[in-house]
Amino acid sequence: MATAIQTRPPTAPSPGRGPRASGWPSPKYVYGTSAVLAVLVLWQLVAALRIKPAIVLPGPFDVAKAFGQLFSTDAIWADLLTSGRELVYGLVIATVVGLPLGLVIGWYSRLGYLLNPLVTFLYATPRIALTPLLIIWLGIGDSSKIAIVFLMAVFPILINSASGVQNLDAAVLRVASCFGAGHLQIFRTIALPGSVPFIVSGLRLAVGQALIGVFVAELSGATHGIGMLMNTAGQQFQTSIVFAGLFLFAITGVVLTGLLRRVERRYAAWRPRD
Repeated sequence: MATAIQTRPPTAPSPGRGPRASGWPSPKYVYGTSAVLAVLVLWQLVAALRIKPAIVLPGPFDVAKAFGQLFSTDAIWADLLTSGRELVYGLVIATVVGLPLGLVIGWYSRLGYLLNPLVTFLYATPRIALTPLLIIWLGIGDSSKIAIVFLMAVFPILINSASGVQNLDAAVLRVASCFGAGHLQIFRTIALPGSVPFIVSGLRLAVGQALIGVFVAELSGATHGIGMLMNTAGQQFQTSIVFAGLFLFAITGVVLTGLLRRVERRYAAWRPRD
């Protein structure tokens, strides 16, 4: 007897996700690049009309010239090294402290009941307001600046890590427990991988907060740093250099956030579905 072969009818491509020719850039990059270029062109047109003088509103060409001036001297490298060191040290310490503490708070509910009021109080407190105290306690050196960056970055990591554990599928945990898996095994094989998207999201938020911390920290008695450079340029009405420093912070944030987004998409399948 001949056996009927069932064939699945071809599925229509979803709107906006049709086949894309090999070698063509993704639409999201085309749209994003177009938006950035449009803003730059509009900005340059407004600056060229000189509605405001260049000392108030420099154009993109003025900012590009300021970049050339900055990188024509060796002083900018000391500023970049100082700000980069504060950013990296602060983020690393925030991750080392916030990640395990958040996982433990999320996993052990009683510990969460104990620490959540303190975490909420510190998170609701404007950490920037602690800058004078940190300078008094740690001095005006790198230690106080790294502490400010740490305080700005640790809470997004801690809170997102705890939320990742608390949003695990309870049914999966019960099944693993029924099959004889211990707490440590469940945590290592289910809770930790399932929390990775939340952890990466927390790190992505922490990058932006850490950059704010670097800028604020360098306003208080720094000798080097991009924040100090912007502050000095602002006092001397060198607005184009202020914009150049702003773009250095923005580019750093975009690069780090882009790298973390790639990691986040890699583990997106672990996110719980509603």
